[in-house]
Parts: sequence; structure tokens; C-alpha cells
Amino acid sequence: MSQTTKKALAYSLKNLLKQKPLDKITVTDITEDCEVNRQTFYYHFKDIYDLVEWIYTIEATKALDGNKTATTWQQGFLQIFEYIVENKAFVKSTYHSVNREHLEAYLYNETFNLLIGVLDEFAEDMSVREEDKKYIANFYKYAFVGLVLDWIGRGMKEEPKEIMDRLSILLQGDFRNALEKFNTKRVSVTSLH
Repeated sequence: MSQTTKKALAYSLKNLLKQKPLDKITVTDITEDCEVNRQTFYYHFKDIYDLVEWIYTIEATKALDGNKTATTWQQGFLQIFEYIVENKAFVKSTYHSVNREHLEAYLYNETFNLLIGVLDEFAEDMSVREEDKKYIANFYKYAFVGLVLDWIGRGMKEEPKEIMDRLSILLQGDFRNALEKFNTKRVSVTSLH
């Protein structure tokens, strides 16, 4: 029952975002639209931004399901774009709200998790420290999230597939290349000569 109520509250928030910005929506607006009392809302969430965070954490995470591998990372990124397009009012409203960090935290987290999965797979035959993989993932995470935020800010006019095609060309071979530079097996052999 708890998940059903949370989903209903999320649906109401998304519905209200089609009519007004996030910063103008109140808990009362959500509970009236959802036909529950305020206590029910506060039983599940401490405030509206807690609900926003839950939506990004639970609902949006499904967008990447199963696409965190060396052969499917492009599909994973494309699904992030598709989630944004499908939830345009919600994403744009959180993008333009004072609490934009919920959108950014979602994007940074999902992108990092996707990249770590890809890097782990590429590094199977290498000896790369975890901290170096995280460093590489963070580098690419900031680049990708920057592209996404810029795309949202410019009104989401470019087709996600076009962005991903260009990104795939740009990054072709880069993950393996970056890992090779941190490969301690290679470094130790090279330093002997």
C-alpha cells in the first residue's frame, strides 16, 4: 500500500507541474489532487523536494535497467534522455526550480553508476585501481551531465538519438584508452624498459 500511495502522490505532483512551476506547488495542492490528507503525505515524505528526490531515485532509475555494460552504455545514456523527454514537465520544472540539485544529483548518480559498470567491464583484463576507475567515471560523468543540462536549458530541441550518435563517435575507444593509462600492469612493464 505504501508504494501505491507514493506513486499516487508522484503522479499528482507531475500532473500539477503541467499547470504551474514546482516552486508554486504546495503539499495541499498535491493532497487535494491525490485525494488524501496532509498527514498521509507527511507519513511518506518530509516535503515536496523529498518527493521529487524519491521520483528521481525510484522511477527514473528504471531508465538504466540492464544498460550498464560496454556494449549497451549508449542505450543507457539514450534512456536517460528518453526519460527526460517522457517527463518533460517534471524535469523542466525541477531544472528551473530553486532546488535543481535533485535533478543534478539524479543525473550525476545514474551517469556515474552506468560508467562504473562499463569501466569495470573494460578493465577486466587490466589492473586498474578502484580510485582510478572512479576518477575516470567522474571525468566523463561531468561531461555527460553538462551536455544534458545544456540540452534541457536550451529547450530540448535536439533529438536525443542525434546527441548520442555524436557522443558515441567522440568517445569511441576512449574508455579503454583511459583505463590503459591507469593500468598498473602496463605501467610497471613500461617503467622497466
